[in-house]
Amino acid sequence: MINERPHKNLVTWQKAVELVTEIYRMTEGFPKKEEFGIIAQMRRAVISVPSNIAEGLTRKTKKDKLHFLNIAQASLSEIDTQIEISLRLAYVSQQVYEHAEVSLTEVEKLLSGLARSIA
Repeated sequence: MINERPHKNLVTWQKAVELVTEIYRMTEGFPKKEEFGIIAQMRRAVISVPSNIAEGLTRKTKKDKLHFLNIAQASLSEIDTQIEISLRLAYVSQQVYEHAEVSLTEVEKLLSGLARSIA
């Protein structure tokens, strides 16, 4: 059966959802005191990436589509900063940090390509 929601067929969206699960798993090990701090912030930011990709692709104009993709791109920058802070606070190991950075970079590249194809 063909998926009726076109964003679900996009590798960019699929990889963004994988990044969400990775960040959720990563933050499970953070200190309880961060529940309403960096954990909540990282989770909000990472969820906004595939959400904005999906919303953007439903928009009718290129301008609107690109607006939502730009929001997704900005959220990726936010997550990048938060991952760096998590490493510096020793909430994640160097290995976990590097894996997250690779995943993040992959989504950034795919998202940039998607935006170029729409522009």
